[in-house]
Amino acid sequence: MQVEWYGQSAFRLSDGKDTIFIDPFDVAMFTARGMRWDYPAIAGVEAELLLVTHEHGDHNAIEVIGGDPAVLRSKAGTHESPIGEVIGIASEHDEVAGTQRGPNTIFAFTFGGRRIAHFGDFGQAALRPEQLAALGTVDLLFIPIGGGPTIGAEQATEIAVQLGAQIIVPMHYRTERIDFLEPVDDFAARAAQIERTDGPAFEVEAVAGDGPKVVVPAAP
Repeated sequence: MQVEWYGQSAFRLSDGKDTIFIDPFDVAMFTARGMRWDYPAIAGVEAELLLVTHEHGDHNAIEVIGGDPAVLRSKAGTHESPIGEVIGIASEHDEVAGTQRGPNTIFAFTFGGRRIAHFGDFGQAALRPEQLAALGTVDLLFIPIGGGPTIGAEQATEIAVQLGAQIIVPMHYRTERIDFLEPVDDFAARAAQIERTDGPAFEVEAVAGDGPKVVVPAAP
């Protein structure tokens, strides 16, 4: 299975047959607000399934993805999709029950023979027992680590341990392309194993190993 990072929380997953895209962003949102955003615009990407974790412009630009995908948009529940069952787990974008930044959906599904979870802009202080039970064990975890409107390095590390994740991909943090959020350094320093890839795309089988590993793709 190939994973490609487009910046922020946007990822493409492909198993050679089907493609999933998660949380595409709108470049215009940031330029309009005067924020530095140097990630390239998402273009020329098609998918069978498009997941949107919440309704903010750096996560919900469904119009940039082609191929007439099935769309699960900020939707908790158990859903059928072109890749099989997808579970949407209700969560919050902040530590005060969503009253500041609204709801967020964690998506969990099996793809490429692995159990995958994408946490969107998870901002709760911790997972609730019911959320943890709904997620179960996760093989490949995409989790925000940049603090600010989401959790930071310490909370993200704790969640990865709780879920037994074997491959942990940080997202929603400061890189050379943007000038806000916290960088990856604190999170990376907590990892027993870390691999930094040469580009934004990598093969999951090539980075998998013994024990949990943090994989940091190069910024697009």
